[in-house]
Amino acid sequence: MTQITDRLKNVHCQIDAAAIAAQRQPQAIKLLAVSKTRPAEELRQAWACGQQAFGENYLQEALDKIEALQDLNIIWHFIGPIQSNKTRAIAENFSWVHSVDRFKIAQRLSDQRPVNLPPLNICLQVNISGENSKSGVLPADLPALAAAVATLSNIRLRGLMAIPASSDDPEQQRKPFAQMNHLLQSLQRQLPDQPLDTLSMGMSGDMEAAILEGATIVRIGTALFGPRDYSSHHQS
Repeated sequence: MTQITDRLKNVHCQIDAAAIAAQRQPQAIKLLAVSKTRPAEELRQAWACGQQAFGENYLQEALDKIEALQDLNIIWHFIGPIQSNKTRAIAENFSWVHSVDRFKIAQRLSDQRPVNLPPLNICLQVNISGENSKSGVLPADLPALAAAVATLSNIRLRGLMAIPASSDDPEQQRKPFAQMNHLLQSLQRQLPDQPLDTLSMGMSGDMEAAILEGATIVRIGTALFGPRDYSSHHQS
């Protein structure tokens, strides 16, 4: 418990320092705890320390944790790749989805969102570094996808998400994040009636660069929970 408490404090200190360096309000940046491969008990500990939002990559693992932690008022974010056969469970169990990169997936999420729940908050994932190994819409195709997604009735288009190519150079880290900020500003002009207020970008190794370039959600896993062990993990 003490370890998670200390790590949470350290991450919040990093966020605050980066926000001040960027002349931004620290409270404008939300911490999303990336909890894939971590047991439900660790999430419970983080919740007890004040962390409310958790991001999961693997659907079945996430559903098990949602059930185990249903007594807590957690805000669940889905941040992994989405297959068509998994959209219903995602639409039924999450408040946010960061990884939408095709209209077909957005349409299914909208159609399958239960009527008793508020609209699903959506970020469009952008392949900002043009990597073949990464999911995401290419920047040139983003305006058309965003316009189509904005017509769907049961989702709210909140912004953009990216996982740029990794770099240890802070200046190199900032470039794709700056491009993401420009893309969001363009969408805000294109779709002024949409609540486009979110840039989900920055992880444990590059969150300072992301915050300097306008991130509103940073997705932090290792710095909160320590190194991950995938050896006994089934990704589904």
